[in-house]
Amino acid sequence: MDIRLSGPIEHDNIVNGYGLRAVLWTQGCRTHCRGCQNPETWDLEGGFLVSVDEVKERLSKLKGQAGITFCGGEPFLQPVACKEIADWARKELGWNIWSFTGYTYEAIRERGGDEWDFLCSLDALIDGPFILAQRDLTCKFRGSRNQRLLHLDHGKIIKTE
Repeated sequence: MDIRLSGPIEHDNIVNGYGLRAVLWTQGCRTHCRGCQNPETWDLEGGFLVSVDEVKERLSKLKGQAGITFCGGEPFLQPVACKEIADWARKELGWNIWSFTGYTYEAIRERGGDEWDFLCSLDALIDGPFILAQRDLTCKFRGSRNQRLLHLDHGKIIKTE
């Protein structure tokens, strides 16, 4: 199985979640938020294909990480590959799992299927599209006030920031 990425697997410190994290930049987005910080990730055919096994191999070489964050683009356009990586990272590396999405939690829950399965593997979800008119740099891990940081337990919201 492959995943389409827009950039290298990176280290991040307290920008895309708590603690030192690996960040996986997925390629492809249909939301196209005005003011998006990553418009280069929109093209569904852009970026490059990498096997999920290669992603796992690269992640296993990182040291000191607390977790992984799926960014984009839109990770929920590739939910099967993202879930496989997430489940592996939790089991093999002991990491917590976060994702950003331009969709709302409620929309993902309603659609169900592979998207819901991926969501249920997350510890935290930053949901909702970026809305330039609601841009707020004081929001932790979020770009606009409409977005939520949802802490999850098997898909159930246990806390909202």
